[in-house]
Amino acid sequence: MDNPSLPLVLVTHTLPEGWLDLLEGHCRTLNGPLDAVDLSPELEASLGEAEGLFCLLTIPVTRILLEKAPRLRVVSNMAVGVDNIDLQACTQRAIPVGNTPGVLTDGTADLAMAILLAAARQLPQANRDARAGRWKTWSPTSWLGADLSGATLGIVGMGQIGSAVARRATAFGLHLVYTDTRVHPEVEEQLGAIRLTLLDLLRLSDFVSLHVPLTSETYHLINEKTLSVMKPSAILVNTSRGPVVATEALVLALKQGWIAGAALDVTDPEPLPPEHPLYSLPNCLIVPHIGSATWNTRQRMAERACENLLAGLAGKRLPYCANPEVYDQD
Repeated sequence: MDNPSLPLVLVTHTLPEGWLDLLEGHCRTLNGPLDAVDLSPELEASLGEAEGLFCLLTIPVTRILLEKAPRLRVVSNMAVGVDNIDLQACTQRAIPVGNTPGVLTDGTADLAMAILLAAARQLPQANRDARAGRWKTWSPTSWLGADLSGATLGIVGMGQIGSAVARRATAFGLHLVYTDTRVHPEVEEQLGAIRLTLLDLLRLSDFVSLHVPLTSETYHLINEKTLSVMKPSAILVNTSRGPVVATEALVLALKQGWIAGAALDVTDPEPLPPEHPLYSLPNCLIVPHIGSATWNTRQRMAERACENLLAGLAGKRLPYCANPEVYDQD
């Protein structure tokens, strides 16, 4: 039986057995449903008592939600990105917000390369044709894709995931260019990456892979203007956040042949409705936000989120804090 003297933590989703073991004996937990896209009524009714919130990126943590939780002391997001959380409101309330960087770097980088390869070699189209009986014989001109070796990959955002993609890309013989708010001498010296402006990168690259957080500066970073300067043979890969790409502009670019294709792990809106025109385009590969979807990665994300949560409940500095300025307040 739960100890009523322990702090109450709302866990927005039901997670697999063992993923929250670190919390045992330190707090009481109340779990939401597996597929929650908003705070469940049961959890919302308990906001007034909650001292901790363990959430996934599908749950908006708004100022209104925070106002209903006067005892809340920590928010722990099981994700790297925190665009689902009102960081300013949390900071004003002196509530630290935890995230989970690092542990999903390799999984997401692997997925970025996987969907880049799939789009480059037309794997979805070839698979559909084989299943539909359109594979009659070996053909010298069917399902022709693009070579990676000798091509140029443009990486937009050379953070941990972007750097991991860069390391993988060199094994395929890709030349590297990147754009970022700062210089990354390690990838320049070790991998030969060249730093360019965004527009120059887009003009030059055969493949473009997005690895930026969603902020006011990166919202619709890829739009009609930027898509129109890309090579007509280029392929766009997005494993960052859906709204980094203006969806309607991407539909236009793919239909009009401004670019050759797109491979998306994230979309805007998300999930993308099944009737959305992107699904009807043969040159657009869409997977359902599975960049970190390995058992090992997701469990490590949950453990890191637990570590952040427990630190916040104990009044200690979070190991991974998305609003460190909260500790600079009087």
